[in-house]
Amino acid sequence: MYLPAQFQSLDGAHADALMRAHPLASLVSTDDEGFPFITHLPLHLQVRGSQRVLLGHCARGNPHWRYLQQRPEALVAFLGPHAYLSPAVYPDRERVPTWNYLAVHCRVRTVFVEEPAAKDALLKALIGDHEPPYAEQWRALGEGFAHKMLAGIVAFELHVSSLQCKLKLNQHRRESHAAMYAAYRAGDAGAQGLAQWMQTLGMVAD
Repeated sequence: MYLPAQFQSLDGAHADALMRAHPLASLVSTDDEGFPFITHLPLHLQVRGSQRVLLGHCARGNPHWRYLQQRPEALVAFLGPHAYLSPAVYPDRERVPTWNYLAVHCRVRTVFVEEPAAKDALLKALIGDHEPPYAEQWRALGEGFAHKMLAGIVAFELHVSSLQCKLKLNQHRRESHAAMYAAYRAGDAGAQGLAQWMQTLGMVAD
């Protein structure tokens, strides 16, 4: 992605925090005609030493897994909080509006998870992210039901070979920070998320 130096974060903790807080990602590769094909899906981040791995699955009826089987390399994009920025935050009038956002793009290589116990563990990792109490209900549904559900999905690990983390928060316009922070704190959920990141990055006083 287009990544000006003032918006690039080289701190892996920033990327990890965004991927965990905003797990619904866009998995992008190409179909058999070479046209981009996108699946929107939640992914679970694991950090194994120096290796980041994203766990996920898609329906067996989704052709995307076949494209990944043929072309294992893909792109995963996570979008964090985002919001409009009014030029009213500047002390002078010769300014224009923009849109601030946080995003992580990962270049990945697909490894399929075939063994039923490993697929079950992958599902439990996703359940643990979003509704841990459901794990007990899942276990109580019985092996027959579980095997049927597992047969209906294709599970995979997406091994991250490189990533870009973009934090577009007007860092280079210090004169706007106080007014921008005040506006974002009073805004919707996306704006408030950006206000929290301004604090995290030390752009405003606590």
